[in-house]
Amino acid sequence: MATATERNGTGRGLGARLRATSKVLPEHARAHNRSLVLQHLFHEGPTSRADLARATSLTRVTISDLVSVLITEGLVEELGTRPGQRVGKPAILVGLRTDAYQIVAVDLTEHGHMRGAVLSLTGEIMVRRQLDIDGRTSDELVDLLTRFVRRLVAAAVHPVIGVGVGSPGIITLDGRVVEAPNRGWYDVPLAEVLAERLGLPVHVANDANTAALGEFTYGGATGSMLVVTVGAGVGAGVVVDGVRVHGQRDAAGEIGHVTVVDDGDVCACGRVGCLETVLSVPALRSAVEGKSPEDSDAALASAGRVLGVTLAPVVSALNLTEVLLSGPRDLLDGPLREAALDTIRQRTMPAINTGLQLRMAALDEDVVLAGAAVLVLSAQLGVS
Repeated sequence: MATATERNGTGRGLGARLRATSKVLPEHARAHNRSLVLQHLFHEGPTSRADLARATSLTRVTISDLVSVLITEGLVEELGTRPGQRVGKPAILVGLRTDAYQIVAVDLTEHGHMRGAVLSLTGEIMVRRQLDIDGRTSDELVDLLTRFVRRLVAAAVHPVIGVGVGSPGIITLDGRVVEAPNRGWYDVPLAEVLAERLGLPVHVANDANTAALGEFTYGGATGSMLVVTVGAGVGAGVVVDGVRVHGQRDAAGEIGHVTVVDDGDVCACGRVGCLETVLSVPALRSAVEGKSPEDSDAALASAGRVLGVTLAPVVSALNLTEVLLSGPRDLLDGPLREAALDTIRQRTMPAINTGLQLRMAALDEDVVLAGAAVLVLSAQLGVS
């Protein structure tokens, strides 16, 4: 996610925090300070100018100037005085106009369809849509996605400040899909193409990274966690100490194409036995199809053990506090999740695994949509 620091080129990977917390260098100050104000209003609600100054460590003059600009932009409004205040001059509260703008978000995680929504700035879904992909890949899929987003924009009742897309694959910070085998996308400047066609800011990121943003901003997840998304493929979004990890080539968390079975099935990437061939939704559905409940549970537990073996070194190396699973509950929340947690505990030290949680994502099936909205909030407003 592009924070105020990242947008100005001063941070990347470990070191670029998801939430602005303090003042920075003068050349970045105005954008960063604007983010500080919006961030505080987004998470804390209506606040007086004096309290904003105290919370952000900015001067009252700076706060007054920033608030005036934000009111002019239509992002902030004055809301009257604080209820119950009786002593001294009443402080006028200012608040973020969360109901004045909307965001369009798209989730491309699922194999057979794309899901979309129109959301408020606070993450409330106002409109939902779903569209079958019907096997489309490459340019045909980009065309279908364009039409789908246009319909969502048309369904919005307030100005749309941007479009967020969560997609499988390795995706750069500027929204270029380097490689997404399941979608037939290789070196596709998806964000740029969509922005030109739609006339709106468009932000595209890996679906697992996007899910991590959604859980961090709207789902109450901790600042050291990993979100595993299970759909047409398998991916992971990593946050360590409040920092989203990108990796040197924007491929951090790309666990779906780690080889885990020596004599397994051929993967879409061309290798044999990738985690995706064991843990993706199509693979799990195939594994339980026609089986008795007992045999189905055994098959899911087997996949969970493979996941646990894959994640144990990651959890240990990064000392994560929780792992979240995002995908169909009927497949993930049960024998698979339990077996994965047991395997991680067996393969890591007590100092690492004590208190470790492996749970379903709080936002459930909406986690990528929520995270796609955060992509827009962060890039356009500096809020996460």
